[in-house]
Amino acid sequence: MAVVPGRARVVITLGTAQTLAWASSYYLLAVLAEPMAKDLGTSVPTVFGAFSAALLVSAVAGPYTGRAIDYWGGRPVLMASNVVFALGLAGLGLAQGPVGLFVAWALIGVGMASGLYEAAFAALVRLYGRDSRNAITGIALLGGLASTLGWPLSAWLEARVGWRGACFAWGALHLFLALPLNWSLPKASPAVEVDITPCTGDRPVATQTSAHALRTGILLGVFYALTWFISTAMAAHLPRLLMFSGATLGAAVAVGALIGPAQVAGRLLELGFLRRVHPLVSARLGAILQPLGALALVIAGSPAAIAFAILHGAGNGILTIAKGTLPLYLFGAQGYGLRQGLLTVPARIAQASAPWLFGICLDRWHADALWLSAGLGIASVAILFFLRGSTAQPKAPVPQT
Repeated sequence: MAVVPGRARVVITLGTAQTLAWASSYYLLAVLAEPMAKDLGTSVPTVFGAFSAALLVSAVAGPYTGRAIDYWGGRPVLMASNVVFALGLAGLGLAQGPVGLFVAWALIGVGMASGLYEAAFAALVRLYGRDSRNAITGIALLGGLASTLGWPLSAWLEARVGWRGACFAWGALHLFLALPLNWSLPKASPAVEVDITPCTGDRPVATQTSAHALRTGILLGVFYALTWFISTAMAAHLPRLLMFSGATLGAAVAVGALIGPAQVAGRLLELGFLRRVHPLVSARLGAILQPLGALALVIAGSPAAIAFAILHGAGNGILTIAKGTLPLYLFGAQGYGLRQGLLTVPARIAQASAPWLFGICLDRWHADALWLSAGLGIASVAILFFLRGSTAQPKAPVPQT
């Protein structure tokens, strides 16, 4: 499918806003947690605990923001998220203790529910229906630069204006850059009645029962939870995990730097070759890569660290897109926002608990904790084989620009 100019503009605009949203929320504490904790007189785990609370808030708010996008379209919801992000980041910069820290992160959690990938993907589906796969891939490709751009910028700001000034600066970027970008997005067509009939191929299948739809939704929700647990656990503990496997600190940091480019490579693979296959096929490929890398690291130790980072990163890159396209292909476009919000509730809870739970496993089992991530990865692959979908590509509707 050729990307029309209007759609390319939407992808670039929304992808840029997504890069800013991720950099100022999900990736913020990697640089600012230590100076934040020191200044507030609390511990680094407490600061990350506030972030976990934000993830739980986003889990609760996700279905409501998804329903809002189904009704009004993504433009007003994404614009509102920029205002909420700015208020939360301003509150974070003004915080004087743990209470202010948690309140600010709770507000940022609302922004995360209405302003990260799930909301962006739902906005695209409201614009382009079941012909949204390439646009979703483009958004994920640009959003993959969030840590690459966000971490250096946060570090530069912290060095010059302190962590509080960095929070204020990110908030200002939401108001003066991301908000106009989201305002420039096309308006969605009028809301239609939500259709919860599961879909395979080009149209809903009338013979599918509500019980089948519930079963599919539960399986997909568990798949989301397993894969988000793995990715968040690796993001929090990868250097330590590699050191338990025999790598030095310098080598662990260098290997960890490969994950970002590997994620981009996985998304480019989805944009190129994998777009020709059903999302279930590409999701199975993405899900199997992490356990393959984990098993290699368990068996071979540090010599397999590079292979692990590349496989894990590429798998994450593919799965980010699959999480946007699978509900679209299995259920159809109507009611996509609400459905995505509901599906991500268990994933956000798993994501919030992953750093703590996997950290305990690392303390007790050291490198053998990889057996846990490998087992969860294999379970996620198995779940995908219980899902059914047509291998035919959907017919493209007339694009809205």
